[in-house]
Amino acid sequence: MAAYFVVDLEIFDADLMRDYRERVPDVIRKYGGRYLVRGGKFESMEGSWTPKRLVLLEFPNMEQAKRFYDCEEYRELKAVRMKAARTNLVLVEGVDQT
Repeated sequence: MAAYFVVDLEIFDADLMRDYRERVPDVIRKYGGRYLVRGGKFESMEGSWTPKRLVLLEFPNMEQAKRFYDCEEYRELKAVRMKAARTNLVLVEGVDQT
């Protein structure tokens, strides 16, 4: 069953974040992930959540998403992201389509 990282980013260092954005897609693909949303226009329809920049990543399953998040290749990139932005991130399991 697919799993999704839902990410809200508030970027403080655009140059550092640019480095992250250039390097991270290859690591995401290596673990079977793909971007569904990467920034872009959005509208808050209900509630008080006002994200700064939304990212939605899809992985084949929770285990693979966790492997990506904890892998050696992402460890350095995660540190770069944490220096460049404030992040709220959740991992959620998708709906079984069978």
